[in-house]
Amino acid sequence: MDTKNPRNIGILLGVLYGISIRIIWDIDALKEYADLVSATFMFLVPLVIGFIRVHYELKVKPNLSYGKMMTISWQPIFIFLIVSVITLLEGSICIAMALPAFMFFASLGGVLAGWANRFITRRKNSTLLSIAFLPLLLAPVEINFLDSSRTYTVENSMVIQASPEVVWGQLANVSTIDQDELPFSLTHFIGVPRPLEANMNAAGIGAVRTSTWDKGVEFKEVITDWVPNHKMSYTFDIDPDTIPDAALDKHVKLGGEYFSPIKGEYRITQDELGRTVLHLNTTLLDNTNFGVYSRVWGEVIFQDFHISLLKLMKSRAENM
Repeated sequence: MDTKNPRNIGILLGVLYGISIRIIWDIDALKEYADLVSATFMFLVPLVIGFIRVHYELKVKPNLSYGKMMTISWQPIFIFLIVSVITLLEGSICIAMALPAFMFFASLGGVLAGWANRFITRRKNSTLLSIAFLPLLLAPVEINFLDSSRTYTVENSMVIQASPEVVWGQLANVSTIDQDELPFSLTHFIGVPRPLEANMNAAGIGAVRTSTWDKGVEFKEVITDWVPNHKMSYTFDIDPDTIPDAALDKHVKLGGEYFSPIKGEYRITQDELGRTVLHLNTTLLDNTNFGVYSRVWGEVIFQDFHISLLKLMKSRAENM
């Protein structure tokens, strides 16, 4: 790479900016000033990266179209994320969740650079520096003054051609799940472990259901409501320290400080045709400041996970 070429300088500086912020903001001593799981990092850092890339491209091609600005701004983003994976700074789950936001805001930064180049005729490098320092100035404000913690519930249901009694028999104890019993799912594709089995130590309120997933993931569900053939409710008892670091990215670890399921429920009803309907809902705690973006990902991941489990229950109940 010709490091004197303005185009390559834009790519190189964009990547270095992203990697530097990623490493520095992950230092525990700086937690009161910045955090990787923040709107500032998720949205503003890629905006700066896109701005840097296009700012230097315009030095050699001042008539760049806005469409081109939007797409070339992705170049340092892709390199930054690839480096993060290779160096184990991030895992596949975080990369998959961050990529759409990174691409969108990098494009926004690229267009902003084009606008600045057109309407700011002097001190363009000063404008670049101002944009680059923006996340550093806003991060402490977000960390110390913005708290958008929220809970929400994801629910799915499925019709099962079996009696409520047969369906109920599939819920408490789930025998070993063969790999071909769970269809392809987005959650597994991006790196979320597969469920393997679940076992109850007793029946009724206060009983504990232990769920085991691959990659060494295990957590407990404490039964809070138990109506045979109708309803099984539970709260999650998850110790994040017992979940292997290699199983889930630390920023989305179950029971961690940013994201965790709180409670869940299986409910059996009958529709107007008298068919058995199995409902599954999970209530989630979201401690990020990502707003709608985080909610969308929570819905996508847990609906995908719910459907996989409901299909498993359906298949087993209907083939008994």
